[in-house]
Amino acid sequence: MPKIKNVSDLEKLALRRKKENSAYKKIITVCAGTGCSASGCGDVLKWLRVELSRKKLTRKIKIRTTGCHGFCEQGPLMVIEPGNIFYCQVNPNDIPEIISESIASDKIVERLLYKDPATGHKVIREKDVPFYKSQDRTVLGQNKLVDPCDIIDYISNGGYSALAKVLGKVNPETVIEEVKESGLRGRGGGGFPTGKKWEYCRRAEGTPKYVICNADEGDPGAYMDRSILEGNPHAVLEGMLIGAYAIGASHGFIYVRNEYPLAVQHSREAVREAEDLGLLGKNILGKSFSFDIKIARGGGAFVCGESTALMASLEGKVGEPRPKDIHTTDRGFMDFPTNLNNVETWANVPSIINRGAAWFAGKGKGKSKGTKIFALTGKIKNTGLVEVPMGLSIREVIYDIGGGSSTGKRIKAVQTGGPSGGCIPERLFDLEVDFEALSNAGSMVGSGGMVVMDESTCMVDVAKYFLSFLIDESCGKCVPCRIGLSRMLEIINDITSGNGTEDKLNLLRDTAQTVSIASLCALGKTAPNPVLSTLEHFREEYDAHIKEKRCPAGVCKALVRYRIDKKKCKGCGACLKACPHGAVVKKGSIYGINNAACQKCGICKETCKFCAITVA
Repeated sequence: MPKIKNVSDLEKLALRRKKENSAYKKIITVCAGTGCSASGCGDVLKWLRVELSRKKLTRKIKIRTTGCHGFCEQGPLMVIEPGNIFYCQVNPNDIPEIISESIASDKIVERLLYKDPATGHKVIREKDVPFYKSQDRTVLGQNKLVDPCDIIDYISNGGYSALAKVLGKVNPETVIEEVKESGLRGRGGGGFPTGKKWEYCRRAEGTPKYVICNADEGDPGAYMDRSILEGNPHAVLEGMLIGAYAIGASHGFIYVRNEYPLAVQHSREAVREAEDLGLLGKNILGKSFSFDIKIARGGGAFVCGESTALMASLEGKVGEPRPKDIHTTDRGFMDFPTNLNNVETWANVPSIINRGAAWFAGKGKGKSKGTKIFALTGKIKNTGLVEVPMGLSIREVIYDIGGGSSTGKRIKAVQTGGPSGGCIPERLFDLEVDFEALSNAGSMVGSGGMVVMDESTCMVDVAKYFLSFLIDESCGKCVPCRIGLSRMLEIINDITSGNGTEDKLNLLRDTAQTVSIASLCALGKTAPNPVLSTLEHFREEYDAHIKEKRCPAGVCKALVRYRIDKKKCKGCGACLKACPHGAVVKKGSIYGINNAACQKCGICKETCKFCAITVA
């Protein structure tokens, strides 16, 4: 295919693909992101192609393989256009019926429709599914429109038109002003104004200049960046190209976790396609602007999500942060001016250029503009990726989109911002999702993790879990983080094992505050958040562990005592048969527990159908 030299060439390619698509009677879009791939979409696609070929329908029906649609727990997902027909949990055995009913005769396969658990009603169209209905899928919604390994698909949906616009008639300073006026802030956690960062880097002395996409997404349960890079890598490339033009950079990197093989594969394919069409390389779109991108794979170190540690890793050094008395926009990668933004930030840029700063700034509230993608997980009915306007309340995200508790138990808290985020209690769920509000509540937006917890969760144990993770992932360069986090974990371990004291609790708070102030990088400075936020909002649970030697949630084994309620016990003996430790003993016609032999595994409680076994 000849290289694209101007806007006219872009438009011709877009028109050609639209004409090709118009010749199809229907388009079947199948999600092939990591979530749906794990659910078996590969076999669905295989048998869909086989059946269409057998029915001689390949010239009438197009299959579009896309990235993540967001509703991961319902995968594999399928959308049929026209009609916006939404099928979920599709398996290969469903394919003949889908083709004979929905493709050949425009009927609905009702058993494959999504059933709203709140109303019991089946939903035909994707846009009417409650999970999607309350979202504003500005970035994530583009995934289902394009095959990530087909650059023409992206171009036919307006791709690279923003790049053509800025190269054709907009000077770099004007691009930076547009991004500044949009209010776009870094979506990787820090929330620094993107336009200001670009401006600092442009003004910095020294060449060459670099732009970097941070796709080293290491937070447990977070996969927003992965899904964008898997599903729409060209949006990220186009954003980086626009940023490079504005800053004056000629080289770029995408630093992506090696544990994301599909994201690595699609990024490489996107770079190759863009190079083949002349959208990366020398004299892009016939202009004097030249830019190249290399894919770098991270080794799995959580700390390499921090900007200076990431750049050290790119240089082939140990991934350790350095003091930021000199900003990376002045001296970053190889000591040259460097601008780093995360995947979601870059993916927002083309839409801002095409639709204008006012359009983006019109979403959100206060200083937090646009939309944000969150990974909604935990004890909640609807898990997956959600994209909402900044300023929406936590309550709306959890109950309107997430559907509320999946266990029937009361939701107690939500932890936002990844392992360094804080735990926000249910009474504060009317807080708006924005950078300042969450920070003031002892948490943060972070990369976008949102883990919902119900009343069966022990908040002291939650703090212990995240501390353990952060200790493992700390680079150990600075004393406050290296030593302070370990001392904090020792105190938490004492509390959960029944050896906690009031003095130790005061020491825990003091140590946490010291670590947050004195640590070198953002990992250490934010690592105490899980402890400080649980101490602030769930102090009664710490008191129960220390003063009463009791874990209210029944999670901390050293403080758990199982008992059998004599009034509820039916004497069926199920608990006796289930117990692997011989701790259940018969007492007349009912049963009891020998706590000396009990290993506190909880199997007896899970087995009892009469709820006779409780945690004392």
